[in-house]
Amino acid sequence: MKLYIKNMVCIRCKMVVKDELAKLGLKYTSVELGEAELEKDISRAQREQVREGLLKYGLELMDDKKSILIQKIKTLIVELVHYSEEPLTINLSVYLSQKLHYDYTYLANLFSEVQGITIEKFYISHKIERVKEFLVYNELSLTEIAYKMHYSSVAHLCTQFKKTTGLTPSHFKELKNKRRSTLEDL
Repeated sequence: MKLYIKNMVCIRCKMVVKDELAKLGLKYTSVELGEAELEKDISRAQREQVREGLLKYGLELMDDKKSILIQKIKTLIVELVHYSEEPLTINLSVYLSQKLHYDYTYLANLFSEVQGITIEKFYISHKIERVKEFLVYNELSLTEIAYKMHYSSVAHLCTQFKKTTGLTPSHFKELKNKRRSTLEDL
């Protein structure tokens, strides 16, 4: 049985889900961003216990198919931006269509309708948050960040950063008190 979980966007979230399932004595075969695969079906009461346990940590069980699909889109983008070292060799639209087995137009329209933002803007906002993270850590040069985040050039990164944040990357670095957004808030 598969459970779909909203707001599950980081490794700590996976640990929380594993802990909650273990507390309830539920065995799982895998826990990935956005979903958990259980060894066997669970009762309605057990599902409610899981729902309540996860809610304490800001995680939600999802039931409706459109919400699940939107969460899958978000999860694929988060994994791509935050956890993948490999550059995307195909268009994001093709990537999402192949992974989710839906026409991209349908995915884009559904996502925009429900989220109030395009998939592309969601993707860019995550890329910029990742760039902010690198800037705050101050371990990589702007050229290295552009390369790591698969921008075609430093100029492209700087343009997109300024368009999204209103600041240049160097000005952002100077603002020590500028807070980064959490992944859940994007």
